[in-house]
Amino acid sequence: MYKLQALKNTFFVMFNIIRNFFEKQFFGVSTWWAEKLGVKASIIRLFFIYAAFTNAITIIVYLSMVFILKIRKHFKYRKRKSVFDL
Repeated sequence: MYKLQALKNTFFVMFNIIRNFFEKQFFGVSTWWAEKLGVKASIIRLFFIYAAFTNAITIIVYLSMVFILKIRKHFKYRKRKSVFDL
């Protein structure tokens, strides 16, 4: 009985670790859109889930937004030192 309970606890801990990883990696798009639009992130997630059932293009759009949000920090304008400042 104790071994079964320990196995259950281990399963739930592993499940929570995996769930948190996916929430941080894939739901960043939903959170970003929710902040921009001023709505709950769960509404945006539901929209993407329902839209994914209707067509496959939604999944591609969502994954491309994930990619863009991950690399957008690299393309922001940064003021660089001028050659004449040296």
